[in-house]
Amino acid sequence: MKLGARMMKTGLAVAVALYVAELLGFVSPLLAAIAALFSIQPSIYRSYQSIVEQIQGNLIGAAVAIIAVFTLGNDPFVVAFAIIIVIGFTMNLKMNESTISLAAVAVVALMDSTDLTFIYFAGSRLSSLLLGILAAFTVNLVFVPPHYETRLFTRIDATTTDILQWLRVTTRQLSDEPALKYEITRIQDNFRWIDHTYLLYSEERTYFKGKRFAKGRKLVLFRQLITTTKKSFDVLKAFYRLDHRIEQIPSEFQDSLVNELDKLINAHEKIVLSLKGRIKQTHKRSLREIEEPNIPILVEQLMKVYEENHNPDKLIFLPLASQLMEYHYQLEKFKRLLKSYDKHRHHNYIQTTEK
Repeated sequence: MKLGARMMKTGLAVAVALYVAELLGFVSPLLAAIAALFSIQPSIYRSYQSIVEQIQGNLIGAAVAIIAVFTLGNDPFVVAFAIIIVIGFTMNLKMNESTISLAAVAVVALMDSTDLTFIYFAGSRLSSLLLGILAAFTVNLVFVPPHYETRLFTRIDATTTDILQWLRVTTRQLSDEPALKYEITRIQDNFRWIDHTYLLYSEERTYFKGKRFAKGRKLVLFRQLITTTKKSFDVLKAFYRLDHRIEQIPSEFQDSLVNELDKLINAHEKIVLSLKGRIKQTHKRSLREIEEPNIPILVEQLMKVYEENHNPDKLIFLPLASQLMEYHYQLEKFKRLLKSYDKHRHHNYIQTTEK
């Protein structure tokens, strides 16, 4: 079992909440731990966003609970009614699910039966909930934040490598169909992780003007890197769907298709290496000029072959032609962005290892 930063932060926040609640002599230290569980966030920026909302949600829950107890009592059906009111109110305010859940917990906690004075009891339990929220916020601030840039690029790099390897194998009709089907599903899961991590990375805040501009350029480059990788994946899926129909293409054109796609794959690999700073500045120009793929001509040849043969199934290759064109277009766009990025990065390479 792998322990992630989020797990460690959650455990630490609960421990801090319990320790401080017991130290201060709160009636319900357990509520502080529950609040900490609901309040932990994956990034400092999200922690800033959530703390105000969590406090607002708890105050709303406390207000409804107090009003309900003084007017209707604390019968189980009254508790249920109060929870419905709180959930409806917080949903109308478009609060997130954890805030809504914690507000409902506040209602249950405050409307519990007790022999203590209700105001003292409610104040103590509300303080416990607020302590848990503050404990989670403090842990988010102090705990070393994850290096989203490193994690994001590492996953994109690995996913790109897998896709390009499968493209090489598939275009030569050497791929194992069940294995490729499994890999396509796995890569789709990777893209969901990549999109989520990119969102977290984009939310990270920088407070110095120079770093803010550098971060903005990296975000643009990462977004294009992800788009280009997704387009290469679309080409792989197009080949997978065609399956054995590739054999219908004349052998000479099959060779041309493989050669041109290899050039496209090589160009993609070189760009990623350049982004990582592994290609000398003096050699970048010559490397870009080696075996440039001519995808538009390849697509024209593909259409011409089936127009001349009057093959009724020729339209099945249109998606492949379209995906090849789009992949080529995004790769060229990536090249232009990288060229612009090279002028400003000043050895500010993508972080590929943890500091």
